[in-house]
Amino acid sequence: MERVLEELVRTFAAPSATTWFKVTGDKRPTLDEYRMKVTEFMNLFESALSSGFQGDPNSNDILNFIKKGVRDHTTFVLSGKNKEVEKRYKYYVEYG
Repeated sequence: MERVLEELVRTFAAPSATTWFKVTGDKRPTLDEYRMKVTEFMNLFESALSSGFQGDPNSNDILNFIKKGVRDHTTFVLSGKNKEVEKRYKYYVEYG
């Protein structure tokens, strides 16, 4: 699960955000808008994964791990420290 969270931005959230902007026709989102959209997709992933682990009394540890991991990565994205998000944003607005 650790690896899934580490790769979440690169493999799911950033590509989904880019696709969302393409579908909506927004060729020039601001960097903050792009970062926020990435975090929205991260939260959707967390919600889906969390719902899959609910109902089992032994799943509290993994649910807490997932929530903390997404929260930590969200902070990293919003602060501009995630190189993948910054790179994908730049590529999208320049070549989109």
